[in-house]
Amino acid sequence: MASALDSGLDPTEVLEKLRQTARVLGFSQIGVADVDLSAAEPGLQAWLAAGFHGQMDYMQRHGMARARPAELVPGTVRVITARMNYLPQHAGSEWQAVEWARLAQPEQAVVSIYARGRDYHKVMRSRLQQLAKSLAQWVGPLGYRVFSDSAPVMEVELAVRSGQGWRGKHTLTINRDGGSLFFLGEIFVDIALPTTSPESEHCGSCTACLAVCPTQAIVAPHRLDARRCISYLTIEHAGSIPESLRPLMGNRIYGCDDCQLICPWNKYAQRSVLPDFDVRASLDNAQLLTCWQWDAADFARFTEGSPIRRIGFVRWQRNLAVALGNLLRSALTPQSLAHAVLQALQARVQEPQVDSLVAEHTTWAIAQAKSLP
Repeated sequence: MASALDSGLDPTEVLEKLRQTARVLGFSQIGVADVDLSAAEPGLQAWLAAGFHGQMDYMQRHGMARARPAELVPGTVRVITARMNYLPQHAGSEWQAVEWARLAQPEQAVVSIYARGRDYHKVMRSRLQQLAKSLAQWVGPLGYRVFSDSAPVMEVELAVRSGQGWRGKHTLTINRDGGSLFFLGEIFVDIALPTTSPESEHCGSCTACLAVCPTQAIVAPHRLDARRCISYLTIEHAGSIPESLRPLMGNRIYGCDDCQLICPWNKYAQRSVLPDFDVRASLDNAQLLTCWQWDAADFARFTEGSPIRRIGFVRWQRNLAVALGNLLRSALTPQSLAHAVLQALQARVQEPQVDSLVAEHTTWAIAQAKSLP
């Protein structure tokens, strides 16, 4: 592997060429971080020791490899970081108010904004590969590997160190000019590009994200207990959702955006320049009851190329059952809709081949209809 620039190009010139090419590929910013993340190891160890990673055993399994890029990919001397905006192109100026209104309508099936379009893993990985190949054309032999939420990489730590923004109290990266609605990706390289400077923090005394979290998963500034996080519960968690948390999930069936919706910095959130993150028709103002009526084939068809596909049909139904139970609990639900929902739930739980996880959550949902006449 190369250990220095072999092309004769000035390193700062290479970085500028990277930025220009990245913009063409749809990235909003490029940074470069060193590989020494040793200062982040104690915090990672404490987080794991507290069990805050829940069922995400891979985090415990990889241990400190997450904080050691040169061990993860031998020969790495720099990490190129990239961010890509995902707020859909057609989102209006009042998009935050629209999202709050959606959450206030219990019949709505609320999917996190980032997951309403194409799977970002595929979009990011493909474009990071193109960016890395361009770099190799300029500098000669290059050892590299790209990541997009696909390996034990401390993405936020690398992003913060390379100037993509600062770590918000909700643990996500916040950028002064772009809020927090963006994906992160990395290219591990074996050439010594110049590092980019970190940015100072600008959360101040604001604790809006801690206060708004429906399940109080942000247990302290910069400290998240994933076991209580709705994004974790609806996506990463494979089993039964704790009953105490179900009423707090509302109509959120895949992910949760509350801590980002409330963040003042997201008034600066930038629209994506790519159509990949436009909302697909099947999720545009989707209704819970409509989604509940999908069968496995419908789920496969409507989620093709979507990040939602990864949770599978059983977890999808589990999440919907919880949301439908909360719809039955809501005083805002019209009686006619409540009766239709109850009938649909009862029909599902009586199916001979119903999955036990789905049956458990559906039975809970049915029990929420106690007040119906």
